[in-house]
This record gives sequence, structure tokens and C-alpha cells, in this order.
Amino acid sequence: MQRTKYHSAAPWEKIVGYSRAVRTGPFIAVTGCASVGPDGELVGEGDAYAQAQRCIEVIAEVLEKAGASLDDVVRTRIFMTDIDRWEEVGKAHSEAFGEIMPATTMVEVSRLIDPRMLVEIEADAVVADELSMREY
Repeated sequence: MQRTKYHSAAPWEKIVGYSRAVRTGPFIAVTGCASVGPDGELVGEGDAYAQAQRCIEVIAEVLEKAGASLDDVVRTRIFMTDIDRWEEVGKAHSEAFGEIMPATTMVEVSRLIDPRMLVEIEADAVVADELSMREY
């Protein structure tokens, strides 16, 4: 079965040894995405809603490269540094996934890799196209 890795400009990928996403057959795993812009700078400092929106944009971008979309997402995991701000993050998540309604987990963590980051989101998707099903 073919395994395809997708990378981004995130400096941590090479340091830690991970891919932004990995697709094997119909399955796509997207690593935790933070609110980082194409220039490598944090987007939405201090704004949990804006950061969550950017995280979801990053997920959508890599899914498109892998031949999928947000509609194919079956699970998300949301990591927050302040769970009391869950409604801000939940609003952004609902705007993107409200119709799709993937299985979701939201947890508080003590911190993320950059102390200005308030949220990180990861996603799993399944694409049931003819090609991926033949591989599987």
C-alpha cells in the first residue's frame, strides 16, 4: 500500500521528524496544526477564535493536497491551553464542521510549543474514491 507524506514550512517538522499529513489508501492523518501563517509567523495572537480558524485552514490546505476536503474529516482533536475559552474555539470548529459533525475531543494542555499559541487541532479523514479503495 502506498504511503504519501505531505510537508509544510513548519520548522518543527525536520527537528521532530514528522509530516504535516500522511495518506495511506483512503486514510489521511493530519498532525496537530497550529495557527501559523505561510510566513511562519503566529496568526491571531491572543485570539482563540482566530487561531482555531487558522488551524482549520491549515488542515483544509493539506487535505486538498492529499486529494480530500474538510467534508472527509471523521475525527478532530482540539488541544487548548485554556479550556475556559472552549466556546471561542467551538464556534470556529462548528463553522467548519457543523454539517459534517466529526467525532471530536477537546482537552486542556499545560502549553503548546510556542507560549503564544492557544489552540492546536489535528484531524483524521477518510476518502472513499475508487483509487484509494483499490490500494486498500
